[in-house]
Parts: sequence; C-alpha cells; structure tokens
Amino acid sequence: MTPAPKTPKANRKSRKGFVHVYTGNGKGKTTAALGLALRAAGYGLKVYIIQFMKGCVTYGELRSSKHIPNFTIKQFGRPDFVNKDNPAKIDIALAQKGLKHAEKILKNGKRDIVILDEINVAIEWNLIKLDDAIRLIKGKPQNVELILTGRYAPQKIIDMADLVTEMREIKHYYRKGIISREGIDH
Repeated sequence: MTPAPKTPKANRKSRKGFVHVYTGNGKGKTTAALGLALRAAGYGLKVYIIQFMKGCVTYGELRSSKHIPNFTIKQFGRPDFVNKDNPAKIDIALAQKGLKHAEKILKNGKRDIVILDEINVAIEWNLIKLDDAIRLIKGKPQNVELILTGRYAPQKIIDMADLVTEMREIKHYYRKGIISREGIDH
C-alpha cells in the first residue's frame, strides 16, 4: 500500500482572512460554506463550523466531518422549527450559547476558517442581536476567514463583508412536494 501524499500546508499566519456572506432564498448557502471548508481542510487548515438553529439532526456533513482532520461542527439548536413570530426561550438561549461559543473559538485563534451557519436567520428571527454579530465580526483575528450563511443577511453585515454571494431560487423541486432528501438536501 502506497502512503498517502503529504497534505500541503497553507501559510496561515501571514494570510489575510476575509468575511464572506452567503445569503438569499435559493438552495446552496450551507453547501457553499461546506465546500470552502472541505477545500481548506485539504490544505491543512483548521475548520470550525457553528450551526445555529440546527440540532439533534444527523446532517450528512456531521457524518463526513468525523473523517476529516481538523474539521469540527458544533450545533446550537433543537430539531424543531423555530417560531419566527414567537421564538421559544430555549431557541433564544441556544442561539446565545452558540454566539458565545463563536466568540471563544475566534478569540483562541486556533482555527483558520470559522463558519457561522444560519446566523443571518438567527439575527432576523431575533435570536441574536445584530449589534452582537457585528461586534463578533469586528473582533475576528486578522488571519481568520469568517463565513456567515443564511437568508436575510442584514445590510450592515453585507456592507462589512469582503465577499457576498446571493443564492436566488429560480426553480426548486420542493415546490412540487418533494421533501428533503438524505445526502442531497441535508
């Protein structure tokens, strides 16, 4: 058996980290962030993903991440949907816990890529205050790449970002009654 080739190491200390926003009503925001994370891991970068409003559900990325070195996913949510008009106290508490965890991960400086999955929705649905998210973005270490996903990206965050991609739904099989499929949609 031939040994695996050595993984190239990116120069993490001298590299400037940017702020990305993946937003819009189309499919692919989390998928784009995961693609970036997978690419980064291939270069030996350390990836940390914090999923807001997702929890106790075994998404495919949770299974895959166990096989990738330096690739961590932590969920802060329940398996139930959040009521946008009247979020439960537990949903607010879990989102706040996720935000505090994100602050800790950014402060310790041990990760190259930090992804805040669905944070834009958490802000829109009043689980997280916009000012707290802005403070988090402003406080990120210079060499950390920070990715924020989810519909409803606030204009203030869009203005702060270095890269913004809007996913726009043109057509979706969900509209024909096809539910979420394992390995494709979650």
